Amino acid sequence: MSPERTTADAGQLPLSDQDDGAGSGVTAVTLYADGGSRGNPGPAGYGTVVFDADGTTVLAERAASLGRATNNVAEYSGLIAGLEAAAELGAHTVAVRMDSKLVVEQMSGRWQVKHPDMKPLARRASHLVGLFDDVTFDWVPRARNAHADRLANEAMDAAAQGRTWVRSTGPTDDVPDAADAAGAAVPDGRDAAGDTSVGPGAGATAHAAGRTDTETAGTTDGASTTGRRSDPAAGRPERAAVSDTVVLVVRHGETTWSVRGRFAGREDVPLTANGVRQAHAVAARIAALQPDLVLTSPLQRCRATADAVARVRGIPVEPVDALLDGALGEWTGLTVGQIEAGWPEQFARWRSDVAATPPGGESFIQIRDRVRTVQERIRARHSGRVVVLVTHAAVAKMVVTEALGVPPDVAYRLRVDTGSLSGYSVDPDGATTVWAVNEAGHLPG
Repeated sequence: MSPERTTADAGQLPLSDQDDGAGSGVTAVTLYADGGSRGNPGPAGYGTVVFDADGTTVLAERAASLGRATNNVAEYSGLIAGLEAAAELGAHTVAVRMDSKLVVEQMSGRWQVKHPDMKPLARRASHLVGLFDDVTFDWVPRARNAHADRLANEAMDAAAQGRTWVRSTGPTDDVPDAADAAGAAVPDGRDAAGDTSVGPGAGATAHAAGRTDTETAGTTDGASTTGRRSDPAAGRPERAAVSDTVVLVVRHGETTWSVRGRFAGREDVPLTANGVRQAHAVAARIAALQPDLVLTSPLQRCRATADAVARVRGIPVEPVDALLDGALGEWTGLTVGQIEAGWPEQFARWRSDVAATPPGGESFIQIRDRVRTVQERIRARHSGRVVVLVTHAAVAKMVVTEALGVPPDVAYRLRVDTGSLSGYSVDPDGATTVWAVNEAGHLPG
């Protein structure tokens, strides 16, 4: 509802993953997963390979670029992709092997999940673990995770060249050795914070360039899971009963009017080419958070952004009128200078009083009331899920102020750029934590 601010050009487009479409009939599998970031955060990707129980026959491979992300996000994304592949194969038991001590310890329930970016990923992985009769997590040395490491680097290399990763049909020489198939090695005495070795740039392995496990050991919290489920009858609670509700708030990409400083309001203006790139960049950022659905303003600048977000994970998009931009009435299409010249007192009040309205338009209080209906809808219909809201600057500010529990006039002190991400989580008891406001690190430059 305020003049649309723009951000810098977006980066790498999100890439898809693939597997070999192996059939059903598999009961036990061994899963290797890895991920890396060239910059931490930087261009990131993951790889995962699913073997038969003997660790000799490849049943599925998956890999994908994540755009700009951290090592930890990439590693968790690799685990999630591998568990999804194992579930599609119909496996009942899964032996997970990873060289990330962080992920292994957190998924085994021995370390705490503290970082807000990790919690949605840990929850998604925990949900997938609950689909199997038994899942074990074991650390392996880096050399024994070479296959997954190779796939992660193939995905990052493909993204750097503007390509989508495609599974190779050739033979591989990085099948785990017999000792690893029989049982994973015991971790050495490295620092609990993880390996911080540095490798070269574009040709680096998935473990290169500033890799650090940013979480540390601690007692288990609700986002962790025990890695071993020896009793299948112990129950597989529905996700909504055990998980936080996560709301990801995205402002649409740059538009043809925002680059000229014009107020858009309800005018249905399109994205620029840069806006499309921003949409793909935020989609890649959100993919790592495993969203379940997208609720979007019906205007095309939001629909195009929402479609980019949904396409990465294959999730549904629902238009919601309550997410429409604020109605600006006679100010629609004008610049700040034009409005100040024509309505100086009314404009000054609108910029300081949330109850003030443009001539023929809508106040911030009215927008806040609409936002409350969306938040109630999420509580009633989507509890325990990861929900993306694609909307406009004024609406996003009201969502954030409501989540913070602060007066709506705090919105005047917030900035929400095109293509940015804000986010908050609500635990099953109703406690809300805002963990991001106007995050734009996925938009380089």
